[in-house]
Amino acid sequence: MIQLQEIRKRFGDHEVLRSVSVDIPEGQVTALIGPSGSGKSTLLRCVNLLETPDSGTLTLGSETLTFVPGRHPERAAVQRIRQQTGMVFQNFQLFPHQSAVQNVMEGLVTVKHWDKARAHARACELLDKVGLKEKIDAWPASLSGGQQQRVAIARALAPEPAVLLCDEPTSALDPGLAAEVVAVLRALASEGMTMLMATHDLRLAAQVARQTVFLLDGAVVETGSSQTLFNAPHDARTRRFVATLTGTAT
Repeated sequence: MIQLQEIRKRFGDHEVLRSVSVDIPEGQVTALIGPSGSGKSTLLRCVNLLETPDSGTLTLGSETLTFVPGRHPERAAVQRIRQQTGMVFQNFQLFPHQSAVQNVMEGLVTVKHWDKARAHARACELLDKVGLKEKIDAWPASLSGGQQQRVAIARALAPEPAVLLCDEPTSALDPGLAAEVVAVLRALASEGMTMLMATHDLRLAAQVARQTVFLLDGAVVETGSSQTLFNAPHDARTRRFVATLTGTAT
């Protein structure tokens, strides 16, 4: 279970998150949707503390951190949170000088101090899982965007995180390549992986996420099952946003 309570985040004079409270159930997928600038990526990054909230409380598993303006959380507590998360970025962020298998191995060897043989076996297992068994020795530059993102997903899964965080995982891809990534994420969801993803892709949210949260101007407008939120939203602002993305706006 991930619980965000009264999370606030400001960059200079701009308040990006305004008292956001969200519960992310264990073993399910939650999608964060909203227009650009709504705060969804910032909220996602607050979960693994790539961004530190100005105030509020974050609970991840048995770890709880309360944020106080002007005070940084203890480094050890931050590391305990981060060790429970895996992050998939919009633009893959693979190491260009390392092969696919080396990219997946890197964190296991340098952070978790696994020996290379064990890390290699784990990396090969995960690349097979995301459909890239034949590409373990390929360089990132030789892979398609969809293949690179699947390597990035394997890398994020390598240390067996409690939750997978995905920041616009399909937005840099054309529809055909995005479908490859959606298929992998859907398979992970069927296995009970806890995921929180920020996305503009309604197909991804509708097919993979059980719960969807609509953010607007740094605040939660509506939270509910994906089926309800996309087909019969309660708030007029949600209806307008969904209609715009599906091309049904009048």
